[in-house]
Amino acid sequence: MSVQTITNENFDDVVLKSGKPVLVDFWAEWCGPCRMVSPIVDEIAEERSDIVVGKVNVDEQGELAMRFGVMSIPTLLVFKGGELVQKAVGARPKDALLALLDG
Repeated sequence: MSVQTITNENFDDVVLKSGKPVLVDFWAEWCGPCRMVSPIVDEIAEERSDIVVGKVNVDEQGELAMRFGVMSIPTLLVFKGGELVQKAVGARPKDALLALLDG
């Protein structure tokens, strides 16, 4: 499944009401570490049909970033059953991101 663009308008439907775990990547175009993590997030989205993967551009969706206390990017959040269950800040290798999902 491809990565979904998450906005303030579709956040509740895509993330909170999802029947699957959701990995959300908060990022920005100017962020070097975000550019390192982005292809890994894309790869996970293609490989895992049991999860939903979305990205939030913090420059365009500042309200969502504030809602979840995103102060540094990349920040990756994992939601299960509409609840925030994991949070990681900074670039991480693929195995660390997968561990967030399975943890």
